[in-house]
Amino acid sequence: MPVDATAAVRRAVEAAAGPGSAVASYEPLTGGTYNVVTRVTFEDGRDWVVKIPPLHGAGMSYEQRLLVNEVTFYEEAAPVGRGTIPQVVHSRTDATEPAGAYVVMTACPGRPWHDLDAELTDSERRGLRTELGQLVGRLHTVTGPSGFGYPAEPFGPPSPTWREAFTAMTGAVLDDAEAYGAQLPWPTGKIRALLGSADYALDDVTRPALVHFDLWQGNLLVTGEPGTRSIGGIIDGERMFWGDPVADFVSAALFGDVEADRDFLSGYASTAGGPVEFTPSVRLRLALYRSYLYLIMLTETVPRGVPADALEWTRTEVAPRLVAALGEVAALGEVAALGEVAALDEVAAPNGVAAPDRPAPDHVVGISRRSAGSGG
Repeated sequence: MPVDATAAVRRAVEAAAGPGSAVASYEPLTGGTYNVVTRVTFEDGRDWVVKIPPLHGAGMSYEQRLLVNEVTFYEEAAPVGRGTIPQVVHSRTDATEPAGAYVVMTACPGRPWHDLDAELTDSERRGLRTELGQLVGRLHTVTGPSGFGYPAEPFGPPSPTWREAFTAMTGAVLDDAEAYGAQLPWPTGKIRALLGSADYALDDVTRPALVHFDLWQGNLLVTGEPGTRSIGGIIDGERMFWGDPVADFVSAALFGDVEADRDFLSGYASTAGGPVEFTPSVRLRLALYRSYLYLIMLTETVPRGVPADALEWTRTEVAPRLVAALGEVAALGEVAALGEVAALDEVAAPNGVAAPDRPAPDHVVGISRRSAGSGG
């Protein structure tokens, strides 16, 4: 790890554990492109993780003070997480302080699910999907204290309605796409118009639930020997917001069809208070949240400066899915007045992107570490 990062990690550990604590090792954790993440092992056996965000201010608009979101997620989720949520040991979320911003947390056991998915049996996968559903259902019982939106308040104080909060979120990512010149399959103006035509469905959400919004396999740690696998940790909570609980289904079944994921849904129903009913409103909202996630994934490639192969992967895999999600919004929403976006093929064709068939619910494994909006 770079010298400045090493010094910052040591300062954070000293602030949390006190001077003279016997540290056995510092291990940089790879896989992310946003933060400096280090595992700290003490001679007494304790394992901590230190996360330090970048000092620069460049990035997506919603990424201001992400550490506030992460600390909020861990503190709010820990009481219902059944031991799978890191415990915050010490944190400083103000980057202007002399020590800078950081969070020190306990390490969770296990390896990222996507790293060992090929080793799992079908039975193990089904069991893990059920367990994940149970955990997500518990997370969604937690209600925000003061409104909707990101705890870090990148767009101002919490919103009184989910429609207002989500409109600000989608508006900001489209502003970022314009500012960075991100390559999107549709013009931003047409995307704004379409998303705005369907925002009435957001009024069906009246309780600000705890939403992780980054539950892809890279942020789920699996522990245990073959035959006794279980989820050991849910990490990287920095993309969390207070909002519609079904928004978590988008990353939990990334590139898949959550309605076909019976194991996840049965687990979810057992802890969330009942089964999910996929009403027209829920399906429309899911299409809105898919659109939001895919817009982030496509836009963030510019400020991240991703390598050419990762950029090509994102454009190839994500852009068609954005077109498909927008097509779902158009089909499910009230778009009669938007003649310019009614002919979806005509809008998509100039950019050479065709909407793909909906993928099978096989829970894609090969996604890049940054591409799921995780930032770890």
